[in-house]
Amino acid sequence: MALNIPGGEFLTGSLDVISQSLTIPVLIILLVIVIISIIALGGIIAEYTSRRKVSVGTIRDLIYEINAAESQDKLKSVISSAKIPKSQKKVLDEIASSESLGNSSREALARKLFEFEEEKTESTLQKTDIITKIGPTLGLMGTLIPMGPGLAALGAGDINTLASSLTVAFNTTIVGIGSGALCYVISKVRSGWYDRYLSDLDALIDAVLDKMGK
Repeated sequence: MALNIPGGEFLTGSLDVISQSLTIPVLIILLVIVIISIIALGGIIAEYTSRRKVSVGTIRDLIYEINAAESQDKLKSVISSAKIPKSQKKVLDEIASSESLGNSSREALARKLFEFEEEKTESTLQKTDIITKIGPTLGLMGTLIPMGPGLAALGAGDINTLASSLTVAFNTTIVGIGSGALCYVISKVRSGWYDRYLSDLDALIDAVLDKMGK
């Protein structure tokens, strides 16, 4: 239909050139996505084996110990000996060392430190979240782009070109959907870990602020 209107052949030809020119970039990006997904999988395995598992009872007992601390040095000692991640200890120790600040300034410092921890977790999740969304999309693009030449080859009776196009189409679909699914699982697992981490940190920060405000 488009070929029967003035300029139709030029428009369809231009679209064909544009779509085919995206083949190499899509394949390269999919390859990069696969590499990032494999690195992310290795990263989450390493993180799982090294992360400190903190129970609700541990956080509860630590809050009581913080509240019972009789001095500034005792408070810092409780924090340093706590069975929590080092990053949490660092935040709590910095707040506990802010005795020269007023209550409002100390709360502002605590809020900023907590926000920084949030930003770190969001930065870690961002890569896999992006792949979760664009992986299947790029896989679909990699599927549709070769189908044009493949269908044209089918019409001309060129089975070899058709087979090659279908191979590329199926491979990109598998890579795109597989990478997206893997990164989705990684993001969900890490999100659960980080939500718990931030919840524990928030509770401990409140305990330290309450103790220092007395």
